[in-house]
Amino acid sequence: MSQEPVALEIRDAALRRDGRELWAGLNLTVHAGEMIAVLGPSGSGKTTLLRAILGLEELSEGTVTVAGEVVRGKGNREIGYIPQSRPLPPDTALRGRDLVALGVSGHRFGLPIPRRGERARVDTLIEAVGAAEFADRPVGMLSGGEQQRLRVGQALADDPGLLLCDEPLTSLDMANQQAVVSLIDKHRTEHNAAVMLVTHDINPLLHQVDRVLYLAQGRFTLGTPEEVLNSTVLSALYGAPVFVLRAGHRLVVVGAPDAEDSHHHHHGDEVHE
Repeated sequence: MSQEPVALEIRDAALRRDGRELWAGLNLTVHAGEMIAVLGPSGSGKTTLLRAILGLEELSEGTVTVAGEVVRGKGNREIGYIPQSRPLPPDTALRGRDLVALGVSGHRFGLPIPRRGERARVDTLIEAVGAAEFADRPVGMLSGGEQQRLRVGQALADDPGLLLCDEPLTSLDMANQQAVVSLIDKHRTEHNAAVMLVTHDINPLLHQVDRVLYLAQGRFTLGTPEEVLNSTVLSALYGAPVFVLRAGHRLVVVGAPDAEDSHHHHHGDEVHE
């Protein structure tokens, strides 16, 4: 991986909010084609880290560099962004293809791209994410999985070299989780793009993830899934006994101090955030 170009570099980063240090001394280099999963309890600064990379929020210390340019405000077309899967209201006045077109025309995070060939680009993206059958229906009438496919299409409008995903699998059933993961991974492999993905559950991603960044208790640890997701490392990170168990092809974390309060809807079948 070290021979690949650098897609994202974070140096000496710290994040403090309301007088509390969430983490400090974060150094992270993400290479093209690499997928990083970001785990941690609620309030550990995962989404804020993504927002800092997007240029929407300032770190307390440190720098973020994307594709060789220091981030100083939003608008880097090297970055695609997939938000959490939250259902749109049924009366949303958009068709599915209109949602994708917002990415192509630049009326979402990012800068506009030329209008020539816009419709053809939208059609290509819709086809790429398997949304052709429902692209002309009202977006508010689509299922959560269908809406999230369209959000992926929107995020891929500029063929980004860095794809940021903020809990994109939330509220999706297992089949739709796998479908969205496949779309993200397809872009990563076909375009040699880097992916940084915040998730509550790493199990749908276990076979795609190269490294895990785990934030907890004002500290962090970084390494391969095997290096990070084990009882010894997570116990040291939390400062309390934590056990990582295997249940079939899934990992289960037991005893994380904040797991029950933060992730009551994820009992017993996955690695919690």
